Amino acid sequence: MSTSSRPIRLGPRSIAALVLISVVGVIAFGWPLLADSGSAVGSHSADAPWLFAALLPLLVAVVVATIADGGLDAKAVAMLGVLAAVGAALRPLGAGTAGLEPMFFLMVLSGRVLGPGFGFVLGSVTMFASALLTGGVGPWMPFQMLSMGWFTMGAGLLPGADRLRGRGELLMLSLYGFLAAFAYGTVMNLYGWVIVPGLASGVSFQPGDPVGENLARFTAYVLATSLGWDLGRAALTVVLTLTVGGPLLKALRRATRRANFEAQVTFEAARRPPDGEAPHRTYVTYGPE
Repeated sequence: MSTSSRPIRLGPRSIAALVLISVVGVIAFGWPLLADSGSAVGSHSADAPWLFAALLPLLVAVVVATIADGGLDAKAVAMLGVLAAVGAALRPLGAGTAGLEPMFFLMVLSGRVLGPGFGFVLGSVTMFASALLTGGVGPWMPFQMLSMGWFTMGAGLLPGADRLRGRGELLMLSLYGFLAAFAYGTVMNLYGWVIVPGLASGVSFQPGDPVGENLARFTAYVLATSLGWDLGRAALTVVLTLTVGGPLLKALRRATRRANFEAQVTFEAARRPPDGEAPHRTYVTYGPE
């Protein structure tokens, strides 16, 4: 049996499901930028029930596609549940305090070890569970689920999953966590910006205006309102990754090896022994070898 742990692989069905759910997510976040001035963009918050209704079957489709491609089994689903529960429990520890959210570093490490498909589902499920735990259920929740899914999936797409280890890997994950924490906040700001009334004209969303002008206002809005919050999230992710990331990566990889994802059970046929010899035993081998 191999002693190395590998991320859960993506097959063609898994890739197709992830692309589909990502396209739906991009449309959900970005359509107000293309709306004309007469559109009821203020009702963007009313998109949430429809997005949530589409998101759940698409998440199930990602899981089913991964199972069909041979990359996810009952042991992986059990690990998904454990990590989602831990992530949901971590979120309340820093919620509401200068953006300090310790669940983000766990999502980075989990996505790194277990791969992008597993990571997307884990990020989305963790955010859903944490919303139920903290009472954070609202029209923003499906958008948070998508954003956290992308955040965790990105960690699984980083290079060197089979080779890079040690300090170099931690530095790479820290840099990713730092940048992706800002990206998460920026994407979520895009959702809130178009429905927040009463902003100054220099930063407010103007339906029907050219996309470039609205994006310039959005940049000013992000710098004025959430840069400090996102910085706290990014800094904590870096600190936790550098200090406890090494042992946690080893623990996750050890759990992955013991679970032996993608193992195939093969049977060696018993051979009839010559006269006078003891019968041979039948051995069960758990691959890959």
